[in-house]
Amino acid sequence: MAEQAASYIEQLQARFPDAVLSIAEDRGEVTLEVPAETWHAACLSLRDDFGFEQLVDLCGVDYLGYGCDEWETANVSSEGFSRGVELGFGPGRFSWENRPHGQGPVHRFATVAHLRSYRHNRLLRVRYYAANDELPTVASVTDIWPGANWFEREAFDLFGILYQGHPDLRRILTDYGFVGHPFRKDFPLIGNVEVRYDEDKQRVVYEPVTSVEPRVTVPRVIRDDARYATAAGEAAGRQRSQ
Repeated sequence: MAEQAASYIEQLQARFPDAVLSIAEDRGEVTLEVPAETWHAACLSLRDDFGFEQLVDLCGVDYLGYGCDEWETANVSSEGFSRGVELGFGPGRFSWENRPHGQGPVHRFATVAHLRSYRHNRLLRVRYYAANDELPTVASVTDIWPGANWFEREAFDLFGILYQGHPDLRRILTDYGFVGHPFRKDFPLIGNVEVRYDEDKQRVVYEPVTSVEPRVTVPRVIRDDARYATAAGEAAGRQRSQ
């Protein structure tokens, strides 16, 4: 199995010399990071040459604020959302230009696809970073995996990533008149408008947010996941004891 995995990695490196390949051996995770301009060609090759016949998932990612400390974890409380509003998370809270030096990717927006090959019993994560932070754009892969249709619509709706060649790129979760992209890190936590039914006008109306109040939720605290290191240490200990 180890030889097969090594051969597979070598094949990926040979086929995509300009890509960045990262491997988490303890979890069996392989990530292929390709340039945006080769995204469609790379996905086509992964389907036809490497047997990844199924697109399991496709999503957008916003790396704005990557590496920034959002919370003081020394004094954690349960008032996560409340503190977020008080600290001003939303427009202006993070600046892409003023992010911590050397932390995170060069570009802000990315698309990540998870592929499965039943023929070879393999999983692969493929990622690209949009070259234009103001108007993130990349080729659609709906002609390769038709199931990408609604995934790309969701990434467009929530992150504002444009997929060229998509047959019907329109919002899928928010209202058609919605302004902005709610999963972007600079979108205000309480939103911009609220919707209600007006009895006098006999229709739905949009108004500035007035009724949304800060609510208590779980604060964002990132902790190291030591499960894999612990399991590896326990396995090594059992081998020594034998």
